[in-house]
Amino acid sequence: MPSENIQWFPGHMAKTKRLIASNLPLVDMVVELVDARIPASSRNPQFESLLRQKPRLILLNKSDSADEKKTALWCGYYKNKGITALPTDCKNRKGLGEFTAKAKEVLKPQLERQVAKGMVGRPIRIMVVGVPNVGKSSFINRMAGSRKTKVEDRPGVTRGKQWIGLSNGFDLLDMPGVLWPKFENRKTGLHLAFVGSIKDQIMDIEGLAVELIGTLKGEYLSLLCKRYSLEEAALFNLAPHEILEAIARKRGMLLTGNEVDLERAAIMLLDEFRDGRLGRFTLEWPLDN
Repeated sequence: MPSENIQWFPGHMAKTKRLIASNLPLVDMVVELVDARIPASSRNPQFESLLRQKPRLILLNKSDSADEKKTALWCGYYKNKGITALPTDCKNRKGLGEFTAKAKEVLKPQLERQVAKGMVGRPIRIMVVGVPNVGKSSFINRMAGSRKTKVEDRPGVTRGKQWIGLSNGFDLLDMPGVLWPKFENRKTGLHLAFVGSIKDQIMDIEGLAVELIGTLKGEYLSLLCKRYSLEEAALFNLAPHEILEAIARKRGMLLTGNEVDLERAAIMLLDEFRDGRLGRFTLEWPLDN
């Protein structure tokens, strides 16, 4: 089980920060994708100073895997801070039909000034940022209607900036995913690891799965039980590692001598959580921030 704070900041992420700063003058606004399941942990705190006063639209991506009521609360939270937030899910295009109107709403004062100056027909340039594996490339590919950027279900794939022109008069600038050198607390690192924003190769996968079960147990134990056909009353007093063992036995993940294959069960649990097969979870409340 991870006992210390998780940290992952490879060299290319420092380069990405410089890339964002140098290209910011080229764009009209910034679209920041966050994971709707962990809206606080998946927002890079350095963006506040790095992006300065540039107009911004937040996409609460992967919202079909998130708790719908909590997503609504998060949208209200951002609205109170003067930031427009839009729930999206790039797998099924949820929310993407509203993107153009929302972006133009954010840029309304700037667009009106351009029209007054006779500046008509210039593409709206938008920088797309976020932490690794939050869905930036999937968002751009859906908006472009083709596979313009490389998409993989692992962090650290996009390594350089890419301009993509859209038919709606937008030009999108895709930035590589970037974390920050030191996470504020242990929970932030764990939440990012749960959703796959930190490379599994540096993690103790079995320990991470146990941490995930411990996190879900309080509020979402019934969904775990439903997915793995377990009795909630029987699991209520079990420790998280015992629940992982129960899941492994239920799925027949056994080694010789009837010993459970906890590593295999851990990989399955994390994969199913990330894919949304466990149900809809949001691990953070706006009131926590």
